Amino acid sequence: MDLELRTWNQSLENVRFSAEDSSLYSQMNTSKAILIGMLERVSGGLPSSELFPLSIVDGTPNYIQKIALQANGCYERGWYDCSAVMMRRLIETLIIECYEKHGIESKIKNTDGNYFFLGDLIPRFLSESWNISRNTKNSLPRLRDVKDLGDMAAHSRRFLATQSDIDKYSKDFRIVLQELVFLAEK
Repeated sequence: MDLELRTWNQSLENVRFSAEDSSLYSQMNTSKAILIGMLERVSGGLPSSELFPLSIVDGTPNYIQKIALQANGCYERGWYDCSAVMMRRLIETLIIECYEKHGIESKIKNTDGNYFFLGDLIPRFLSESWNISRNTKNSLPRLRDVKDLGDMAAHSRRFLATQSDIDKYSKDFRIVLQELVFLAEK
């Protein structure tokens, strides 16, 4: 932390403003640009594709790309509770997208018109005639445990997810993710 603070103070010492750029607004924008650049170098910029390739969600709606980015970014930074919650959210969202894309979303809503949660969505999804691959048929039921992992990560006071908790589901997650994206866009 001391190194970052020293770097910050040194960078401010080297910033010179001309008379026309000496406004507080200009100084704040310059300082903000320096800080953002420094933080990107410290944090490594955008997350890598350690959990799954982000290219899988290319072309999907922005909110799906953001959820995927968060799931990967949290995993990369070791925030496994957050990653588990975002993995759960991503699968749940993509299943809903599939139903909406095919105009059959009423099949996954309760009497109040709210969508079911992931635990109820998975068996309903598997009972539809999507023409999904054998791999997805095998992997998706195993991801019901991701629902439980995400629930524990979000709601259990003393549970802390670990990398091995996430890694246990990463292959199934990637298989299902790619197929759901395909079905939601088809």
